[in-house]
Amino acid sequence: MSDSSRLEEISPILQNYLVEPYFVEDFGPVQKIYSNKGTFALKKIAPTTGTDFIRHVHLLYQKGYNRIVPIYPTMDGRYAVLHENNLYYLMPWMPDDHREDRQQKNHQLFRELARLHTLSAKEITISKEERTEHYEKTIQQYEKHQEFLEGFVDECEKKTYMSPFELLYCLYYNEINQALRFSKTKFEEWYEGTKENDKARMVITHGKFSSEHFLYDERGYGYFMNFENARYGSPIHDLLPYLSRALNSSPKRSDDVIDWIYHYYKYFPFKADEKLLFYSYLAYPTPIIQMAEKYYRKQRPKNELKFVRKLQQRYWHLKNSEYVVMRMSEIEAQQKAKEGAQQQ
Repeated sequence: MSDSSRLEEISPILQNYLVEPYFVEDFGPVQKIYSNKGTFALKKIAPTTGTDFIRHVHLLYQKGYNRIVPIYPTMDGRYAVLHENNLYYLMPWMPDDHREDRQQKNHQLFRELARLHTLSAKEITISKEERTEHYEKTIQQYEKHQEFLEGFVDECEKKTYMSPFELLYCLYYNEINQALRFSKTKFEEWYEGTKENDKARMVITHGKFSSEHFLYDERGYGYFMNFENARYGSPIHDLLPYLSRALNSSPKRSDDVIDWIYHYYKYFPFKADEKLLFYSYLAYPTPIIQMAEKYYRKQRPKNELKFVRKLQQRYWHLKNSEYVVMRMSEIEAQQKAKEGAQQQ
């Protein structure tokens, strides 16, 4: 699209803000606007997304959390403009040219997430029936996965000649099974410890927690953007996707990931029951189970090389997650032993 066409497209939108654009740069769903009132970011979203997220942004501001890229209102007070079947909202353009090492950036990222969760935290009432229903549905899912894992390994071992994928799956089976059992045990411990409790802690979750959605201003302060999936929920829902992506790599001792989590805990400590649930979800070998199910359902011909590579990658993810969960469990046990010794 030419520069003049872009200007023609966005000018009717920016009229709602009394902003006159001079030049536009395209960054996918975001347009960088040079105008008579400065430099802005114009974000396009699907109208089905709605503007509920703006309510959560305003609530965070009211609670004293201001590390959010602000959303400007139009002249008549709206926070989004509907134009040709798309919604648009306007923000200041963050330069994001502050440079620091990855660990420092992740420390600031996790500290700000913890502050966001701290300021928005509230207790909600959950009936015993709701908690029990969640427990029973989740246990059914565990048992369904357990049944598949066992059935698939039995089927593979009956063959005279296994495929490369089936052979590798059989080699990994015990470790997949152990991860599933560990996850189930932690989930059962969580339920036993909370089944008589009618309260649960909820926070405003960012919904798309990522370093790409954390921008720096010219002073080096970090700000969250892209709150379109924000909602009240467990803080675990922000942490798990980010950590899962970080652990999706070749095998490594992911001590940096452990450091991020404990840095987050410094500002928003998890309660004992939240830690059990966190360990359960983090250890659950969902990616490798899904890969095995995909191979099992796939009709021939199958691309064995492609499937084997993906299975190996999922196995590395499992082992990286296992290291984090086991190391954190060791640290927790050492801390409890130390506290017990000090009390004696």
